[in-house]
Amino acid sequence: MLSTFRPLMLAASAGALLFTVPACAQQQSLPAPVPDVQVPAEEVELGGPALWKLADEDTTIYLFGTVHALPDGVAWFRGPVADALTGSDEVVTEIIMDETMPAKMQALVAEKGMLPQGTTLTSLMDEDQQARYEAAMGKLGVPAQAFAPLEPWYAGMMVSMLPLLQQGYSPDKGVEAVLLKNADGKDKQALETIERQIELFDTLPQQSQMRFLIDAADNVDKIKPKLDAMVAEWLEGDADALAELMNDGLDDHELAEALLYQRNREWAQWLEERLATPGAVFVAVGAGHLAGEQSVQDWLELRGLEVTRVQ
Repeated sequence: MLSTFRPLMLAASAGALLFTVPACAQQQSLPAPVPDVQVPAEEVELGGPALWKLADEDTTIYLFGTVHALPDGVAWFRGPVADALTGSDEVVTEIIMDETMPAKMQALVAEKGMLPQGTTLTSLMDEDQQARYEAAMGKLGVPAQAFAPLEPWYAGMMVSMLPLLQQGYSPDKGVEAVLLKNADGKDKQALETIERQIELFDTLPQQSQMRFLIDAADNVDKIKPKLDAMVAEWLEGDADALAELMNDGLDDHELAEALLYQRNREWAQWLEERLATPGAVFVAVGAGHLAGEQSVQDWLELRGLEVTRVQ
């Protein structure tokens, strides 16, 4: 059986891309968000999200796993995390998150996320897939034809995202948004471009894209509870439990390799090269990249570099 968390984790592994909603999605008639959502994460005893450090004699790089969207009332920016950001000269996120990003995303989706003229999303599905997809859209309160022009990968992202937005999660409350608000005056860099993140999805085989979409559709009722559980473990700083949640049922190797493991290897190389430049750097990436097998830390250690837990 496929993991109930897998669609969300794989989509969210592409960073803020999941929560950058182009006009084509914003224009749909959606149920109103549930106000003042209280998630289980808010009831846990806060140990603090995990923070790691990679350092040599003149360079310190902090590694912090993020959750790209959160509900109101989740307080986490304090202690060693806040101190690490304050003491850093540079902040590095997966992509540059500024006022130009939504327009870039919209243009790229128009180019990469739309099916050829005359082809619709449901025309790519068999009868069983179409029934499962339409059932999920009904639960979301969105007409099945609303995503008709979208490629399966992008429709899968929308199906993964909408339950969270409808139930109180917001990228404006997400970790990156908070970090960047507290990083005025610091140099801001990125590990990837938004073009690269979209390419990761767009170049997946159609079979993998459709599997991603239908998996999200099958589990549309479970996406928000699963993220609640993930946020609770993240707040406690329990990286092992977080990894267990994320890796449950991660059985599509092609998806995992493209969206997770390959990028972890590339980022480990970037971090090793960054050690050659003196200074203090705060690197914030999706928590899934810093937990479980083939994490960024694993690849750094294979390169002979020691990563230590700060919090």
